[in-house]
Formats: sequence, structure tokens, C-alpha cells
Amino acid sequence: MSTHLSRPSYAAVLRVPHARRAFTAALTARLSYGTVGLAALLSVTGATGSYAVSGAVLSLFGATTVFLMPLRASLIDRHGPRRALLPMSALYAALLCALAALTWRPGAPAPLIAVCAALAGACAPPLGPTMRALWSELVTDRDVLRRAYSLDGVAEELLFVSGPALVGALTAFTTPAAGILLSAFLNAAGTCFFVTSPALPGPRAGSGGRKPAAGRGLLPPVAVALGVGLALSGAELLVTAFATERPHGTALVPWILGALSAGSALGGLVNGAVRWRTPARTRLHRFAAALGLVIAAAGFAPGLWTLTGAMALAGAFVAPALTTAYLLADEAAGEGARTQAGAWVNMGVNAGSSGGMVVAGLLIGRMPLELCFALTGGTALMSAATAVVAAAVGGRAAGTAGAAGAGAAAPCRSR
Repeated sequence: MSTHLSRPSYAAVLRVPHARRAFTAALTARLSYGTVGLAALLSVTGATGSYAVSGAVLSLFGATTVFLMPLRASLIDRHGPRRALLPMSALYAALLCALAALTWRPGAPAPLIAVCAALAGACAPPLGPTMRALWSELVTDRDVLRRAYSLDGVAEELLFVSGPALVGALTAFTTPAAGILLSAFLNAAGTCFFVTSPALPGPRAGSGGRKPAAGRGLLPPVAVALGVGLALSGAELLVTAFATERPHGTALVPWILGALSAGSALGGLVNGAVRWRTPARTRLHRFAAALGLVIAAAGFAPGLWTLTGAMALAGAFVAPALTTAYLLADEAAGEGARTQAGAWVNMGVNAGSSGGMVVAGLLIGRMPLELCFALTGGTALMSAATAVVAAAVGGRAAGTAGAAGAGAAAPCRSR
């Protein structure tokens, strides 16, 4: 099921046998994660009349979705995507339908809504890590794989931009709970088409001798993903605070954040198109450090247009950093643990996104905005430093192990 492309391009990536169908199906299912957040926020708020309750419900949903993702991914590695994804998606869709029913009209008990949302998050199928693991099965050329990961990352960025817009259009005609039903339908339908794709490997007999994800090798990509998530979410809140201090600045906030997303998409496409000579481990910490430096410098922007340019430049390092993190996680994983390795990176960036907003909220008003930007950028710089140290330690450990095992046959990892 492996393909080597002599002239890699984004179009060539989609010409890999069966890749287009699997990728389209996975994106359809993943669009559910772009629509469900806003739909749940609006419907729970309408049903309970409390933003505090809706915030708590979304926090529970996000926590179970993010922190249980490696566990769900390990089930996919153990049993194969055909066997594991369908039950997860069926439960996820059923629980979202129950959540929609509970919030269709006011009056449902808040604890029951919270439990339903938490259970739904616990069942959310990790389609992003699964698709990236599938790319590594379909493609052997590392340059082509990097381009496939870049395409995947840019597409995911667009899903999280278009998802809320889709919910907004839907709620103009019906209740917000219909957006939750839409999220359930997208996930179930997309997953069904995905698992029937000929691109997926056949059923797995068992975990057997498959190696777990390499913990030490995963530390640099997970650390960078965490730092990127912290820096990004903190910067979004700081941009809002920066804009509100300027006349008519609030109206420009969506455009400034849109520049961040556009910069990320463009950076991802360029990263996939360039034939890098620098090793991926070096690129990883350089991208993270560049992101941190630009965000730190953005606090000194003299006006909103300068800040917009700074955010676009910061975004240009986001997708490359995350794409490189996923590539390194794939390299660090054992043959039967690629989905789980990708899920750890995914968990890192999402956990960072949750924490960064909280930390930035605590800093704003207590410190000058310039210092807040500097500290937020510092989280990405710290993650870059962690990646450098971890890579150095891992390299020394690998060298020691290699010396100790001299004369023994080197293990071969089949692609």
C-alpha cells in the first residue's frame, strides 16, 4: 500500500491510489469538530440561560475529547481503524443526538447535559491522527509525506474556520441544537465512508509484538505542540485586549485573527512545497522559536495594521511547526503505534490551546500588554528549548545504545 512519487506536488499527493476518497471522507467527519463547539455553546446557553453552565459543559467536553485521545488512538492501533472507528463514531453521534434533544428546549437539568457532553467527548474518534497514520502507510517518500501532512494541516485549519460559519448560517433558520445534530451526522457519515475506503489496511489480528510509541522520541514534538498551542491561544486573547484599547479596534479583531489563520495556511503550503536540507529536528525548534519571537515582538506594534502583519507572520510558522511535529512523532512511533503518537501531538496542541487562554486572561490587567505578549511568546521559545535539550539527550542515549549493541543487526522498520 506504499507509493513513491518521483515528482511530488499537492496534486500528486491526491493522485495516490484511494487517497482522495479517504481524505475527503476524513475531512467530512472532522468538520464535525469545527461545528460542534459553537453549536453546543449556543444551544446549552439557550437551554440553561447561563453562560457559566455552558462554559463548564464545553470545558468537560473539551477535556474528555483531548485528554482521552491517546487512549482512543491506542485502540485504533491495536484493533485497526475499521474495527475501532465505527463504534466510537456511533457512540459519539448518538450522544450528540441526546445532547441536542436535551438542549432543544429550555428546562433540562444542567448536570445531565454536562454528563452527556462529557461522554460524547470521551467517544470522539481521533480521525486526524488516524488520517495522518494512513498517509504514512500510503506514502514512503518523506518529502511527499511532508507535503501530505502540510495539505492535511491546511485543510484542518480551513475546517475550523468554516465550521462556525456553517453553524451561524444554520442557526439563522432553526434552533442551535440543530447544529449539534449536523455535527453528529457529519461525523457518522464521514467515518462510514472513511472506514470503507480501500486505502485502509485490513483487520488486525491483535497487538502482538507491535512496539508502543517511543516516549523519549515523542518529547520534542509534543513539547513544541504544547508550546504552539499555549502561544496561539494566548495571542488571540491578547490581540482582543490590544484592539479594545484602540478606537474602533474591536471591529478589526476578526480580521487580525483571520490574518493569523491565513498566514498559517500559507506557511503550511510553502513548508510542504520546499525541499528542505535542514533536518526535521532542527526545523522543529526553529519554527517554534520564530513563532515565539514574532509574538513577543507583536506587543510593541504601534497600531492595529502593524499588529495584523505581525500576526500573519506569526501564523506562517504555526502550520510548519505542527506539521514537523507530526512527522517526527511518526518517526518516533513503533510500526503499530503511529495513530497514538499523532494523538499525543494533537493532545499537546489542544491542551496548550485550553491553558493559554486561561493564563493570558490572568495576566491581562495585571501586567503591561507588551510584557504579556513577551511571556506568551516565551512559551513557544521554552518549547523550542525543550525540544533542543530532549533531542540532544535522545541522541546521546541512542549513541550509547548503538555502541553497546555494536555487531548486532539493526532493527528494520518496514514502511
